[in-house]
Amino acid sequence: MKAPPRWKIWVAAARPRTLSAAIAPVVVGSALAAHDGGFNGTAAALCLIFSLLIQVGTNFANDYFDFIKGADTGARVGPRRAVAAGLVAPAVMRGAAAAVFAAAFAAGLGLLAHGGPWMLAIGVASIACGIAYTGGPYPLGYHGLGDVFVFVFFGLVAVGATYFVQAGRVTADVILAAVPIGLLATNILVINNYRDAETDAAAGKRTLVVRFGRGFARVQVALSLGVAFVVPVVFWRRGYGLACLLPLVLAPLASRQVRRLRLSETAGERIALLGEAGKFLAYYAALFAAGLFLR
Repeated sequence: MKAPPRWKIWVAAARPRTLSAAIAPVVVGSALAAHDGGFNGTAAALCLIFSLLIQVGTNFANDYFDFIKGADTGARVGPRRAVAAGLVAPAVMRGAAAAVFAAAFAAGLGLLAHGGPWMLAIGVASIACGIAYTGGPYPLGYHGLGDVFVFVFFGLVAVGATYFVQAGRVTADVILAAVPIGLLATNILVINNYRDAETDAAAGKRTLVVRFGRGFARVQVALSLGVAFVVPVVFWRRGYGLACLLPLVLAPLASRQVRRLRLSETAGERIALLGEAGKFLAYYAALFAAGLFLR
């Protein structure tokens, strides 16, 4: 079979279905900063660039390390991975991951003027965890800690840092707003691991789905969606306008997602669900951000 064009290989390796996890926290953090009168377009743009580069770098590193560790093989049922499929040499993918992380670090340096030395610490920690997710002596994803990594860095850290570099502080509302973003980003990972449970188990990748089973994963996804709908109500009760309830219109989509996950049996169905989870996060973030912005 003829290999796809090089640019398509690299776009696929960046895993565009997952990129909403990088965009959503910046959108919500910036909307909350605007609500509080502290929006800064330059800082927000730098946060978005940094977040996207961290996500892509992590995906490239994951492509490399999962191949090296045997998690990505011909038996894998998910989308084709560039290194495992022989489309990109391992050393080239490793170099690409390093280059993207270096670009992220450079973008992060631009945030020092807005957030001070804390931004350097956050940048280094983000890159280190992006590598440690599947690499290093204790890969997080192989020990059931991937969910924690995603929740913390694509939820609490990303929303909190985005707000901080614009408003100069972090409030209880910022942490509260970060919770649903982190949980919905984690759902993307859970559904990905749900699909790959058998091959992950064979490779010794002890994700939470492998450890506790698909029933546990379905409950985790449902509870995360439930919390995501409770948070806007809490904001409304705390004095925010009715517009912050906009995410509640997504309840039918959430119910459909839970039902489809429970009934899914084939790799194709679960691959489609992964895309739906990414879209759901994007819709939720857009509506939540709009509600916060509109006061």
